[in-house]
Amino acid sequence: MSYENEEQARIMRQQSKNAIALAMEGRWREAVEANKAIIESFPEDVDSFNRLGRAYMELGEYEMASEAYSRARQLDPHNKIAEKNLTRIAHLIEIGAKPEENTSKVEPNVFIEETGKAGVVRLMQLAPKKDLAKVDAGDRVQLKIVDSSLVVENSSNEYLGLIEPRHSQRLIRLMNGGNRYSTTVISVSDDNLSVIIKETYQHPSQLGQLSFPSKGISGIRPYVSDKVLKRKLEYNDSLTDLEYNDNSDDGDVLSEEITEDGGESDDLIEEDEQEV
Repeated sequence: MSYENEEQARIMRQQSKNAIALAMEGRWREAVEANKAIIESFPEDVDSFNRLGRAYMELGEYEMASEAYSRARQLDPHNKIAEKNLTRIAHLIEIGAKPEENTSKVEPNVFIEETGKAGVVRLMQLAPKKDLAKVDAGDRVQLKIVDSSLVVENSSNEYLGLIEPRHSQRLIRLMNGGNRYSTTVISVSDDNLSVIIKETYQHPSQLGQLSFPSKGISGIRPYVSDKVLKRKLEYNDSLTDLEYNDNSDDGDVLSEEITEDGGESDDLIEEDEQEV
């Protein structure tokens, strides 16, 4: 690679890191301008169009988001991120969805599973597609006990789905005993919604009770590829890279899916790393 090409690559990496940092801080209007600046210099960069689309989506400017994702798809007809989000935008426009008023920055450690204290769960009895379209990977959602069931709701208290009984019965008991949990979406599509549930407070009366009993795995498990996790933790001190992608082939962030018997598969969700 020539010096000129190396310099261009360095400039692009730096500009991308800046756009990533703005998005991670929830500074979406600035993220729009940062990604547009990249596109001016690198008009065929698919990742920048995907990031631009995501920023516009967070601002509720769905027509502009659609234009950005459409351009990404033109450049890469097989781009799953653009395809998924164009479908999602159509749902959002159809239902007249509004952007969340209080969008906080995304913390990478949300996607680290600590054995016994966190687990990934695929929801049952999902809400209609139009309601699922309102949430995306990285969104905080909430648990609510309804009779003998554990319901997941979005920030507007709208139903999204049910926690399966083998998890809900234990979690309801622990919640009634004083435990507290945070819940974050890690993957969503028309027919799937998976969340990671993390114990944030253990009541003294629940000492020794595991929220998610171990299956022979110890320590912590990141729901990202090793390279991406390393990149995230490094950026956490300066520039955090959650759903963005540097166009590498090392796998994508956010989740390992749960199989029907509750075990984890090795297939990583491919859509979300590039598009915070």
